[in-house]
Amino acid sequence: MPTGFFWDERCFWHGGGNYAGMLPVGGLVQPLDGGLPESPETKRRLKNLIEVTRLTRDLDLRGADSASRADLLRVHPVHYLDEFKALSDAGGGELGRRTPFGPGGYELAALSAGLAKTALAAVLRGDLDNAYALSRPPGHHCLPDFPNGFCLLNNIGIAIEAARAAGLAQRFAVLDWDVHHGNGTEAVFYDRADVLTVSIHQDRNYPMDTGAFADRGTGAGVGCNLNIPLPPGTGHKGYLAAMGRIALPAIRAFAPDVLIIACGYDAAANDPLGRMLATADTFAQMTRQVMDLARDICGGKLLMVHEGGYSETYVPFCGHAVLQQMSGSAITAPDPFAEVFPLRQPDAGFDAYLDGVISDMVAAL
Repeated sequence: MPTGFFWDERCFWHGGGNYAGMLPVGGLVQPLDGGLPESPETKRRLKNLIEVTRLTRDLDLRGADSASRADLLRVHPVHYLDEFKALSDAGGGELGRRTPFGPGGYELAALSAGLAKTALAAVLRGDLDNAYALSRPPGHHCLPDFPNGFCLLNNIGIAIEAARAAGLAQRFAVLDWDVHHGNGTEAVFYDRADVLTVSIHQDRNYPMDTGAFADRGTGAGVGCNLNIPLPPGTGHKGYLAAMGRIALPAIRAFAPDVLIIACGYDAAANDPLGRMLATADTFAQMTRQVMDLARDICGGKLLMVHEGGYSETYVPFCGHAVLQQMSGSAITAPDPFAEVFPLRQPDAGFDAYLDGVISDMVAAL
């Protein structure tokens, strides 16, 4: 069975309004071509690259219907959806923090969630070995009633609840390797024992007040949330160590029916919103790690849902590396930044510090 690639051109049409980077335009803030960092070009250029290299020949390209209102209501309350829909119908607006949208923003967000929902169902039904959802707008920062960080609906939460309602699975693990804390997905499942949420992120990047290692869940969900905050500059070796020593053992112990990755590429070396120095090879090797784990614990059932990543030049190569691993394709897209962003050179002081950070978290589990 092939690797599924779920996408829709309309998701690239989502617009963010009058922003200059992270700042609303006005006063002394001059307009900026491109507006928000969350640009359609990072995703569009990934899709273009896999077509140019012909990696698409080794993928099963599919579309999806939008998530229904019933799907959305399993995660988001009526008052939030009604306000979102009314603003969308009136030409757009902004909700929460840093979540502007244009006309039809509600429908585009529902389509993005539908890609994740349909991809997860296809994996759980055994139609595909694994799948990648090129969702846009992203979702991992969206709380049930408070959108933030460019995220308007919680795509992964909606996909999980739809799969549960259809009787496709009972236990889910979400591993978020976006450079920012997956605060929205954490909030959706924080008191649940049937969903493990794990977030590897740059410490106190965004949001600055969430993502602490001590936050382990509440009520029935105690022990089912795991945050792995890492220092700026962690790099390739540090990511693989955090995966191997903390994240993957926790997922193995939880024994989910399926493994879902909140797949952001903003930990990459030249991303404007992160400082973590990962490379395309980092994402390739992490993908191999999660594929091996998924084979061991849940029959290989694995879904990647695209989240952040704001370098229009580098995201396509990081994504290509992930999709090549998922599909087992021999088609490569050599990293053009390999010489510019080499694996971080050894630094005994930093390496010892990073090892201490990871060791302290391991010891505290």
